[in-house]
Amino acid sequence: MSRLAEFRAAEKALQEQLAQLEALKNDAGLKKEIEFEEKLKKLMDHYGKSLREVIAILDPGKVSSKPVAAPKQTRKPRVVKVYENPHTGELIETKGGNHRGLKAWKAEYGAATVESWVRG
Repeated sequence: MSRLAEFRAAEKALQEQLAQLEALKNDAGLKKEIEFEEKLKKLMDHYGKSLREVIAILDPGKVSSKPVAAPKQTRKPRVVKVYENPHTGELIETKGGNHRGLKAWKAEYGAATVESWVRG
Protein backbone atom coordinates (compact mmCIF):
# COMPACT_ATOMS: atom_id res chain seq x y z
CA MET A 1 0.00 0.00 0.00
CA SER A 2 1.40 3.40 -0.93
CA ARG A 3 1.95 6.08 1.68
CA LEU A 4 -0.81 8.20 0.13
CA ALA A 5 -3.33 5.35 0.27
CA GLU A 6 -2.28 4.65 3.87
CA PHE A 7 -2.80 8.32 4.74
CA ARG A 8 -6.24 8.40 3.10
CA ALA A 9 -7.32 5.21 4.91
CA ALA A 10 -6.17 6.62 8.27
CA GLU A 11 -7.91 9.92 7.55
CA LYS A 12 -11.14 8.13 6.65
CA ALA A 13 -10.97 6.00 9.84
CA LEU A 14 -10.40 9.16 11.89
CA GLN A 15 -13.44 10.88 10.34
CA GLU A 16 -15.59 7.83 11.11
CA GLN A 17 -14.42 7.79 14.72
CA LEU A 18 -15.07 11.53 15.08
CA ALA A 19 -18.60 11.04 13.73
CA GLN A 20 -19.15 8.20 16.20
CA LEU A 21 -17.83 10.38 19.04
CA GLU A 22 -20.24 13.18 18.12
CA ALA A 23 -23.14 10.72 18.05
CA LEU A 24 -22.18 9.52 21.54
CA LYS A 25 -21.89 13.09 22.86
CA ASN A 26 -25.47 13.76 21.78
CA ASP A 27 -26.81 10.51 23.29
CA ALA A 28 -29.14 11.30 26.20
CA GLY A 29 -28.50 7.95 27.90
CA LEU A 30 -24.76 8.56 27.93
CA LYS A 31 -25.26 12.06 29.34
CA LYS A 32 -27.34 10.61 32.19
CA GLU A 33 -24.69 7.97 32.95
CA ILE A 34 -21.92 10.59 33.02
CA GLU A 35 -24.00 12.82 35.29
CA PHE A 36 -24.73 9.88 37.60
CA GLU A 37 -21.06 8.91 37.77
CA GLU A 38 -20.02 12.46 38.64
CA LYS A 39 -22.67 12.74 41.37
CA LEU A 40 -21.74 9.34 42.78
CA LYS A 41 -18.05 10.28 42.95
CA LYS A 42 -18.90 13.56 44.73
CA LEU A 43 -21.11 11.68 47.19
CA MET A 44 -18.37 9.09 47.86
CA ASP A 45 -15.85 11.90 48.41
CA HIS A 46 -18.26 13.71 50.73
CA TYR A 47 -18.67 10.64 52.95
CA GLY A 48 -15.11 9.34 52.51
CA LYS A 49 -16.17 6.00 51.06
CA SER A 50 -14.42 3.94 48.39
CA LEU A 51 -16.14 2.13 45.57
CA ARG A 52 -15.48 -1.21 47.29
CA GLU A 53 -17.19 0.06 50.46
CA VAL A 54 -20.21 1.30 48.50
CA ILE A 55 -20.55 -2.06 46.77
CA ALA A 56 -20.26 -3.83 50.14
CA ILE A 57 -23.08 -1.65 51.48
CA LEU A 58 -25.34 -2.21 48.49
CA ASP A 59 -24.58 -5.91 47.97
CA PRO A 60 -22.90 -7.44 51.03
CA GLY A 61 -22.55 -10.91 49.50
CA LYS A 62 -20.68 -9.62 46.46
CA VAL A 63 -17.49 -8.29 48.04
CA SER A 64 -15.68 -9.65 51.05
CA SER A 65 -13.37 -7.52 53.15
CA LYS A 66 -10.48 -9.96 52.79
CA PRO A 67 -9.72 -11.97 49.68
CA VAL A 68 -9.88 -15.66 50.43
CA ALA A 69 -6.80 -17.57 49.32
CA ALA A 70 -7.33 -21.07 48.08
CA PRO A 71 -5.56 -23.64 50.21
CA LYS A 72 -2.30 -24.64 48.60
CA GLN A 73 -2.41 -28.23 47.51
CA THR A 74 0.90 -29.96 47.13
CA ARG A 75 1.38 -32.94 44.97
CA LYS A 76 3.51 -35.95 45.75
CA PRO A 77 6.64 -35.85 43.59
CA ARG A 78 6.67 -38.35 40.75
CA VAL A 79 8.89 -41.39 41.06
CA VAL A 80 11.52 -42.02 38.39
CA LYS A 81 10.78 -45.25 36.52
CA VAL A 82 13.50 -47.09 34.63
CA TYR A 83 12.40 -49.17 31.65
CA GLU A 84 14.79 -51.69 30.08
CA ASN A 85 14.05 -53.04 26.64
CA PRO A 86 15.00 -56.74 26.75
CA HIS A 87 15.41 -56.85 22.96
CA THR A 88 17.95 -54.03 22.67
CA GLY A 89 19.13 -53.55 26.25
CA GLU A 90 18.29 -49.84 25.97
CA LEU A 91 17.31 -47.97 29.16
CA ILE A 92 14.81 -45.13 29.51
CA GLU A 93 14.45 -43.16 32.74
CA THR A 94 11.29 -41.07 33.02
CA LYS A 95 8.92 -39.63 35.61
CA GLY A 96 5.91 -39.69 33.31
CA GLY A 97 4.55 -41.50 30.29
CA ASN A 98 5.17 -38.66 27.86
CA HIS A 99 8.67 -39.79 26.84
CA ARG A 100 9.17 -40.08 23.07
CA GLY A 101 11.10 -43.35 23.22
CA LEU A 102 8.66 -44.87 25.70
CA LYS A 103 5.75 -43.97 23.44
CA ALA A 104 7.52 -45.62 20.51
CA TRP A 105 8.05 -48.79 22.51
CA LYS A 106 4.41 -48.85 23.60
CA ALA A 107 3.31 -48.43 19.98
CA GLU A 108 5.60 -51.24 18.85
CA TYR A 109 5.27 -53.77 21.69
CA GLY A 110 2.06 -52.75 23.48
CA ALA A 111 1.58 -50.78 26.72
CA ALA A 112 1.16 -53.83 28.96
CA THR A 113 4.37 -55.41 27.69
CA VAL A 114 6.36 -52.21 28.10
CA GLU A 115 5.05 -51.73 31.65
CA SER A 116 6.41 -55.18 32.50
CA TRP A 117 9.89 -53.90 31.59
CA VAL A 118 10.02 -51.56 34.62
CA ARG A 119 13.06 -52.27 36.76
CA GLY A 120 12.10 -52.69 40.35
